[in-house]
Order: sequence, then structure tokens, then C-alpha cells
Amino acid sequence: MSKKTIVVCDHIHQDGLDVLANDSDIELINAADEPKDKLVSEIISLADVAITRSSTDVDEAFLASASKITAVVRAGVGVDNVDIQGSSKQGIVIMNVPTANTIAAVELTLTHMLSCVRQFPYAHNNLKIDRVWRRQDWYGTELKGKKLGIIGFGNIGSRVGIRAKAFEMDVLAYDPYIDPVKATDLDIGYTKHFGDILACDIITIHTPKNSETIGIIGKEEIAKMKDGVILINCARGGLYDENALFDGLTSGKIAMAGIDVFDKEPATNHPLLDLNNVTVTPHLGANTKESQKNIAIQAAENAIAAAKGISYPNALNLPIKENELPDFVRPYLELIQKIGHLSAQVTKSAVKSIKVTASGPVVEYLESMSTFATVGVLTESLGDQINYVNAEFVAQERGIKISTEKKSGNSGFINKVCVKLTTNQGTISIAGTVFGDSVQRIIEIDDYILDVEPKGTMIFFRNTDTPGVIGDVGRIMAENDLNISDFRLGRDNNQQALAVVRIDGQVTKEVISALQALDACISVSYASI
Repeated sequence: MSKKTIVVCDHIHQDGLDVLANDSDIELINAADEPKDKLVSEIISLADVAITRSSTDVDEAFLASASKITAVVRAGVGVDNVDIQGSSKQGIVIMNVPTANTIAAVELTLTHMLSCVRQFPYAHNNLKIDRVWRRQDWYGTELKGKKLGIIGFGNIGSRVGIRAKAFEMDVLAYDPYIDPVKATDLDIGYTKHFGDILACDIITIHTPKNSETIGIIGKEEIAKMKDGVILINCARGGLYDENALFDGLTSGKIAMAGIDVFDKEPATNHPLLDLNNVTVTPHLGANTKESQKNIAIQAAENAIAAAKGISYPNALNLPIKENELPDFVRPYLELIQKIGHLSAQVTKSAVKSIKVTASGPVVEYLESMSTFATVGVLTESLGDQINYVNAEFVAQERGIKISTEKKSGNSGFINKVCVKLTTNQGTISIAGTVFGDSVQRIIEIDDYILDVEPKGTMIFFRNTDTPGVIGDVGRIMAENDLNISDFRLGRDNNQQALAVVRIDGQVTKEVISALQALDACISVSYASI
């Protein structure tokens, strides 16, 4: 494989740069110190993948120069400086790194919460700066027994809830996009009614910033809150209506607020800074040494995966956002893409149609699975020219019919997914499931029942079901210095069998020829995942 070029547009932690520099398949260009006009006019055109932060705008000028780019990784969460729609039109996948700073944001939220209930910054300044010792001025309240309302129960919100339980708080979560059991399994209350959150003693918000959440807490919502409520925002600026927040703080309706993010930053002249019942920080949610290191490493690893066409973790312009998916769905998306890729490798023929079927709760995500399966199938012939954004369009241009079907859930598995690939040479159908949280298995190939881990280099050997075949296959592997790491066998009702042999090493023409020469052989193919 020829080297792929990754351009780092902004400063990231050295450990992330080391990950890029140590990959022999990657050419690293660190342009963090280059002027932005030079970056756009001269350097970006060299990139297969770019890593950016907030200092580089992925705008019309950037995209016009990005002639080779297949993906942009935003080393952080926010993508306000990225033209996602324009990127999608060019088939550029936009990814962020939403979880690397999770613990940092969680702990900052708790810091603001504790600072508010104990008025810590003001007591600190009174002694440290004013040199006044007045204990009687700083009576706070306790978290124990208070009701905490959490708006948004994702990676950060859920962890805030877990830690709040350790303070013996009564925790209530509101998030219409999650299965309530995500909260109740943690012994945390769940409500479908936003008004229940407004009745809490302390409210913290942990949602993305979009048309649905901008100003989600405004004048009307604050009016419904209990007197003396405490509000926390360490998520995104603008989720609270800042004018309404100011009015509530000055009137005493809101006792305290802990704010890390503002609608417009830097916010050095914001009216909230004039109030003595606000704790503020300058957008420090990700500002820990650990999180900056994690962000850089994850951004580098994601950029490498995208450059090599392996995957596009946390892509924001995929058919569905990974960070909004229930945990059980993610491994099925990965599995269905592997199955698609496997099907194309086994058939090695022009694709006429792709049919994706599913049964069980996973059917709700069937359309997204269809996209992932299509990417898997077309990757075999198109390599890095195909991605989640353009897969459907490319399939249409090639006359490939894509269809989906929901099956009844009587397969014996909670969830089951299947790709049926029709090519010029015939059809192949491969089905799989996921056991537990993430144990992926292929359970059917055509009419053969098997249990195969979709991993590594696999030989598919179809034969008449006669004695001695397993021994012959093993002998051929040994003669070619190939170690068998797994051997799975399925049989049908027509006295035929299918062996899936996973090996350590590469399949050569000699190996295929030796297998084809066996009297029992019907067909031989191989694939690598």
C-alpha cells in the first residue's frame, strides 16, 4: 500500500504526533505552526486525511483545496468550525473525538456543583485576596439529599449521575434518545417529562448543541423551577438562554450557577461575570493533561484508520451518529460491514444486488446497517474511494440494487443480521449475531450452520461430505507452513460440507491449487478481515 498523507493543522499533544510518526504507512505533515493561508493554499492539497482543532476552519476555501482528502478528524468534540454539509457533498467524512475528554468534563461538572453549594471561589477569594477571616459569611448547603436533574444521559451525563449517587443525591435523568434502562440499571430515575427535571434542586445539562437544544432552558423553564435552584453548564454555550439566566440570577430565582461555556467565546466582558452568585471557568472541560493526551492519541488513531479505509470512528455525517446509538447496536454495524466485505471477497465478482435483512430490536437501525454493508461490499473493488457518505450514490451509479427486509424474530437469536450478495457468478448469504456486549459471530453461510469469528485470514472450502477431508486440508496447510488457528465445519442435507479454516499466514496460489485438486473439493475461496 502506498503511503497516505495525514496533515496535522493545529497543535495536538506530542503523543498523538508520535502515533502518526511511528506508522510506516503514514506520511506525517505537521503544519500546526504554518500560517493558515499557506496551510489552505499549499499544504491541504497534499492530505489524504487532516486533523484539526478550533483554530482551523473547514470552510469553502479549505474544501476547495482538499482535492485528495477523504476524512477530517476534529481533535475534540465541537465541530462549529466545520462545514459538514459541504464536506458531505465532496464525500469527505467528518469525525470528532467525543469521549477522550469525558472524565475531564465529568469532574469539572462536579467541581462547579461543589463550588456552587459551598460558594468555594468566593470564600477562597475573601481569605486569599481580601485577607478577611469571616466564617459566618460562608454557610453553604450539602449535596446529600438534594435532587439532581440531568438533561442528556450520554457518556458524560451518565457518569455525572454515577458520581452524584456517591454523594447520596437523588438523581433523575431526562433523555428521550436513550433506553430508560440505561438509567434505571444504574439505580437512577428516568423521566420522559421535561417538567420533572425543572422541579429538581440542581440541574446540569449534557447535550450536544443543535436546533433542538439551543435555549432549552429559557425564561419559561426558569419560571417553573423551584426558588433557589442551582444550574450547571459544562457542555456547550447557548444551551441556557443567557439573558434569562442573568435575570434569574439577579432576581434570586436561581441561587447559583456554574458556567464553563458561553454562547460567544472568549467571554471576557460577559454580564454574568459581574454577578457574585456565579462560578465561571474559561471553557476548561477538556483541559486536563490526561484528556489532551487521550484526544491526540484517539484523533491520530482515527485518522490512520480513515486513511487506510479501515473505519471512520465517530463520523458525524454517517447515516446515524455513533454517539447516539444504543450500546448494543454498534457491534452489529461493525459486523454487518465485515460480512459485506467478506461476501465480496468470497465471490470476487461484479455485484448486482445487496440485500440486508435483520430480526430483533436491531431492525430499527436497518437502514444504517444497509449503508455499512454496502461500504463493506464495495470496499473490495473500490478501496478508499468508497465511504459511508457516497456508498449509496456509487451503488446507484453502478446499477447495484440495494434492499432491506425486516424478518420476524424467530431465528433463535435475540438479533440476527444477514447480507445476501448477488453477483454475476451467483449468490452468497452470510448471517451473523453478537453475543453479550461485543462477541461477533458468523452463524450461517448459505445453508451451513457454523460459529465463526469474523477475524483474520479465512479459507472457505466447500466439499462433498466424505471421510478424510479434514485430514487432507490439515496436511495441505502443514505442507505450506500454515498454522491453523481455527477450523469450523458446517454440513447441509445434500451430503455437502463447508469448512472455514482460519490460518496464521498468507494464502498462496499453491495452497488454493492443492485444495482444488482434492477429489472432494467443490469450491475454494479465501478472505481477510
